[in-house]
Amino acid sequence: MAHHKPLSFEASTPMRILVGISGGIAAYKSITLVRRLRDAGSEVRVVLTESALQFVTPLSLQAVSGQPVRSSLFDAEAEAGMDHIALARWADLVVIAPASADVLARMAQGMANDLLTTLILATRAPVAVVPAMNQQMWAHPAVQANLETLKARGVRVIGPASGAQACGDVGEGRMVEPEAIAAQLLAPKSSVDWQGKCVVITAGGTREPIDPVRFIANRSSGKMGFALAAAAQTAGAEVTLVCGPNTLPTPFGVTRINVETALDMQSAVKGIAHMDVFIGAAAVADYRVAEPATHKIKKSADADTLTITLVKNPDVIAGVAQRNPKPIVVGFAAETEQLIEQATKKRITKGMDVICANRVGAGLVFDQPDNELIVLWAGGEQHFPPTEKTTLAKQLIELINKIIH
Repeated sequence: MAHHKPLSFEASTPMRILVGISGGIAAYKSITLVRRLRDAGSEVRVVLTESALQFVTPLSLQAVSGQPVRSSLFDAEAEAGMDHIALARWADLVVIAPASADVLARMAQGMANDLLTTLILATRAPVAVVPAMNQQMWAHPAVQANLETLKARGVRVIGPASGAQACGDVGEGRMVEPEAIAAQLLAPKSSVDWQGKCVVITAGGTREPIDPVRFIANRSSGKMGFALAAAAQTAGAEVTLVCGPNTLPTPFGVTRINVETALDMQSAVKGIAHMDVFIGAAAVADYRVAEPATHKIKKSADADTLTITLVKNPDVIAGVAQRNPKPIVVGFAAETEQLIEQATKKRITKGMDVICANRVGAGLVFDQPDNELIVLWAGGEQHFPPTEKTTLAKQLIELINKIIH
């Protein structure tokens, strides 16, 4: 049985958060993390390991937390009142960021040889760890085994991210950015339980090349698909986001596959072996250039027109609907007229279970922060008035959950 309660706090509820910082170059990010948690209304106290003192100072953390910083289990003045037990009882949440390979190992073994590991054993609060280490260390079987042990006890693991590291290596092991950590810790609890479900979401528009410098595209920003990916991940699902070209940040905990063309998107989706729910939010180009030019097409002084032959692209959603076993298929219909009629026809002909219809045009939906949807399914219909896309995504995941159950 897990020792620690699962993370499930409402964002609007002020929390008492104990931030543990272990040794590592990423420790400097924890100063920002403490600030972000306090900005959100949380009361924060900080505990440093002895090795963390080599990277950050208690004075810096005291300044941003507004509270005294502890680093030693044998602080005679503090321990006169059994302060480490009081701290363990005080916390609503314990987060260790960064969590070094050493701290993870000591936690897995149940050691209590410094203040931080003692607090972890003494608290009944949820515990989250944010690993940060060299990519080779992260990949070591011992580290992975320790993480599995901690997960089995109910410890939440956030990250790590992938990218360039201070040592010069490139790969997994970077500490997740403070803003993303805070967002995860303070995210409102989802009413949907999609633990164990594999959800695939497509987002954004595609680009169909005309020549090496030009392409056919559309106005889709991808914001709705990215918001849905974040909402599904918050609900506990394992989420894969297949997205066309854009600069939106990847939602925390979501696996991202970047594509460019409709054929690329079809190939990426086909390559995903299993999915329980598929949400096709991408604005996939209906047509592509039959034969893109290998060199830049020059403007001709002798011709005022240019003819380009287009051929039909594959229908990604219809292809998913033909899978065996078939996942729950949710699609989108962006229409300028006859919204309900066109969306209903599309849902039936493509084999969708649910379709989300929205009216598009000047100043509507595309690249906007909000959206308005009419959701249709066999025997049902629900209208969502103009709502900010992140809120709408949460509402839509809740509705899909009700429909499929």
